[in-house]
Formats: sequence, C-alpha cells, structure tokens
Amino acid sequence: MVKAIVGANWGDEGKGKITDLLANDSDIVIRFQGGANAGHTIINEHGRFALHLMPSGVCHENIVNIIGNGVALDINKFIAEYNDICSQGLKPKLMVSDRVQVIMPYHVDFDKFEEERLGGKAFGSTKSGIAPFFSDKYAKIGFQVSELFDPDTLREKIGRVLEIKNALLVNLYHKDPIDADELTKEMLRQGELIKPFVADTQSFLYEAVKAGKNILLEGQLGSMKDPDMGIYPMVTSSSTLAGYGAVGAGIPPYEIKKIICVTKAYSSAVGAGAFVSEILDEDKAKELRDRGGDKGEYGATTGRPRRVGWFDAVATRYGCRVQGATDVALTNIDVLGYLDEIPVCVGYEIDGKVTKDFPNPALLSKAKPVFEKLPGWKSDIRGFTEFDKLPREAQDYVKFVEEQTGVHVSIVSTGPKREEIIRR
Repeated sequence: MVKAIVGANWGDEGKGKITDLLANDSDIVIRFQGGANAGHTIINEHGRFALHLMPSGVCHENIVNIIGNGVALDINKFIAEYNDICSQGLKPKLMVSDRVQVIMPYHVDFDKFEEERLGGKAFGSTKSGIAPFFSDKYAKIGFQVSELFDPDTLREKIGRVLEIKNALLVNLYHKDPIDADELTKEMLRQGELIKPFVADTQSFLYEAVKAGKNILLEGQLGSMKDPDMGIYPMVTSSSTLAGYGAVGAGIPPYEIKKIICVTKAYSSAVGAGAFVSEILDEDKAKELRDRGGDKGEYGATTGRPRRVGWFDAVATRYGCRVQGATDVALTNIDVLGYLDEIPVCVGYEIDGKVTKDFPNPALLSKAKPVFEKLPGWKSDIRGFTEFDKLPREAQDYVKFVEEQTGVHVSIVSTGPKREEIIRR
C-alpha cells in the first residue's frame, strides 16, 4: 500500500514525527518534493535529528529511503546530512533518483540577491535557492543529476546557461559574472560525491508497487504553501499536495490509498503571507511559541521564530480537502495544557459577512478571525497514550477538531518523542 503524509497548514505541523512513527510499518520512504528549505525534527531512541533533505525513514535501517525526482537536491547539504547521521551510528539505505535536478551554486546566490533587491517586499525566503531552482527547471535550463557524469556535455551546457545567468548578475544585480570553468569543476566534484547513491528509482518503485510493498510518501511544508491552492504568492515553488506525490516519486496516482494530513492543535507559520488566526499580542504569542514543540516554535532549518496562532478550522478544513485527507494526525496538543480556555478560529469575516469557506488569496487579505472558545484542561498530558485517559476537555478538543475538519483524527501526538502518541 502507498500512503502519503502531508501538511494541512503552513508547514511545521510535526510531519517528521508522524513519518518516523509510520515508517515502522513501511518498506520504503520517499521525499517527493521541496528541498533543504524546511526541516523535520525527529526524536527517538537514536537521538534527536533535524532532517532537511533526508526522508524521515533514515532512522530505520531496514527501510529504503528515496530522494524522488520531484525534489530540489542540494548535493553538498545531502552529503553533510548523510555524514552527520552516520556519525550518530545509523547506516541508512539511500537512493537518489537519476532524474532528480540539482541546486546549482548560483541558485542560492540568485535567491539572496532577489530578496535583497525586493527589500521590504521580500517573500521571506530561506535563501536555499528553491525559487530560482524551480524557475530553471520549468524554463528547461536545469540540470538533472545524471548530467553531472559527462564532463564535456556538462561544460557545454553550463556555458549556454551562463549566458543568461551572467547577463542577470551583471545588469540586474550588479554582481561579478560566474566563471564557467570553475563552475564545471565544482559540479563534477559534486557529481562524484552523489554518484554512489544515484539509481533508476522509477523502475525500483514499479517493482516495489507490483510486489505489494508498503511505501510512504513524505511531503514538505503544507497546503497553504502550495503554489496553486495556497496563499499565493507567499508560497513555496513546488506542489505540497499529496497528488503531486505520484509525479515527484514516479508512481501511478491510483496507488495512493491513504493520505494522512498532519495539523497542530494550534497554528504556526514561517515567513510572510496571510495568517488569519495569528496571535497579535506578543506576550501571549511568545508564551505559546516558547512552550511549543521540542525546543519551541523556531524553524528547524533557519532557527527563525515562527509566527503562532490559534487553531484555524477554516484553513485546516480546506487544507485537508485539497490534500484529499483520509485521516488527520493532530500534534502538539500537550502544549495547550497551560490555558484556562482555548480560542479556535471557526470562521472568517470578510466585508461584514462570515464565511466558513477558505477564500482565494485576493479576498484572504481582508479576512478577520471569528473565534469560539473551548474550555482548557489545565494539566500536563504529555506522554499520554490512551485517549480515554485524557481529561474530558482534551478529548472534547480532539473531537471538535474532527467535527470541524470532517476527517477522522486517527493519531493524537502528546509529545515530541515517537512513543508519545495516541492511536484512535
């Protein structure tokens, strides 16, 4: 069976832990989109891992982990992360699609230069080269990893691409041009580093599906960051939806049988863009931020403080809908144990009218939250593993999320560790 684990919201929902948990039942885990611009934090018996490119199955030595063709592969970061994992005693099985495209050094530079140029109107990029990478991919001037193994062809193509890149560097950003020979040498070096991992993953997965293997598709970020269905233009540059898993991994779409949509018991977001349920009182926001997650609500990749807000039922219902969720995994419910009452955003007021449907981006900027307050449970529930043992108010909170999203909450996470989980 093929399952997908994806985010219902803005990313940072706790997908890494849920993937690590469900990886126990999987033969293969695949990253199918995104790049090193966001991270997953995993805590298990092996230690604490902040993964950026690696699939979350790397902590299980019996699992084959695949970087799918839909990923933006930063080879230097991949190798550094692989070496770090190995230094902690793990020996992950890793395969990299021979069709995956690679982040070029100038992608990172262009990302930085464009944010500088935009100034106060910047997108809040992680400056990992993601937007320039995908621009080049769809402009057909990107580089598949297999192109790094032919020096003559690589050198010729780099020369052609640099005609465009250097014109922009010199005339738009007022920077020095890139030397073609130096860039070719660097990419050949990176090619040698990644070569042992590169394989025909499409054929491998075809046989795996035919053999009935359990395959887990792992998404990055969440529904609100999808370039089509999200809060455009404050989105990422590849589709964050489970449907894209078929494309980014190279499997038939009808093979995806289960879609687990992960959402927090409150909201968090990194970067700019509409965030209707955001807590604007900085003292209240800081308290939730500092209590949240394993080490607070700070980006696993950037360390930036995340914006935090109350649970947004409007956005989450929409996020589950566009993902095609069959199940919801609710994370970080233990964080809310300090509150007397818990606000939940149940509607948006736009031009004096209240709606429960998530609006398009042009209307979203006008939206104001409509809150309903639920009673808090005022106790520490971290580590609970049985739903019936939760305080009644915490049980009611889970059931309220279930009613609002219209999707069964089958997993409730009560802490950052793998075993701190409730199955329903």
